[in-house]
Amino acid sequence: MRINSKIVLAIPKGRIAKEIMPLLSSLNLDPEKDFFEDEKNRKLLFKSKTKNFFLTKVRNFDVPTIVAFGGADLGIVGSDVVNEFNYDEIYSPIDLKIGKCSMVLAKKKNQKINTGASIIKIASKYPVATQNYFSDKGKQIECVKLNGSIEIAPLLGISEMIVDLVSTGKTLEENNLEVVEKISDVSSNLIVNRISLKTKSDEINKIINAFEKKLL
Repeated sequence: MRINSKIVLAIPKGRIAKEIMPLLSSLNLDPEKDFFEDEKNRKLLFKSKTKNFFLTKVRNFDVPTIVAFGGADLGIVGSDVVNEFNYDEIYSPIDLKIGKCSMVLAKKKNQKINTGASIIKIASKYPVATQNYFSDKGKQIECVKLNGSIEIAPLLGISEMIVDLVSTGKTLEENNLEVVEKISDVSSNLIVNRISLKTKSDEINKIINAFEKKLL
């Protein structure tokens, strides 16, 4: 693939970065070896096998913001994070079918929830999704924002329930929690900065089309 303008793709650190590599390699967009050597360097911007195409590896929740503000032209991030921020500056054209999991409501096993209570405390790192979910049900909640280890909240009495992502369910099981209801399916999306889509239309559309063909 020939790219004439500088294009930056933001990728989240961790599991998704590993899962997306076969697809990027098939498009000759895989990064230089420094990208994979976290312990040896602190580089943040990496060249790829395709001239003018660069990758940056950032925290999951930072990907939409970096793309929305034009720091990167493209990003790969879970639909859970895209929906949580809901930036007008972002266009999400492709579900990449990787990083699949579910957003669920969970509680302690055998715990009875007082559904008649005026306010229920829910711990989550997804306050927007949590509030929207309960608003649709006509229920008022207090969302306790945590950035990690959400499963500990009911065990410590911080909240009655949690909203979090579940893949195998092992973490819930090990912490004596169970799913009450699935809120939504989650997978990783390719996201695009809308200004980049206009100013670098040929290059961005070329990349989008390449992703789409590989996913067919």
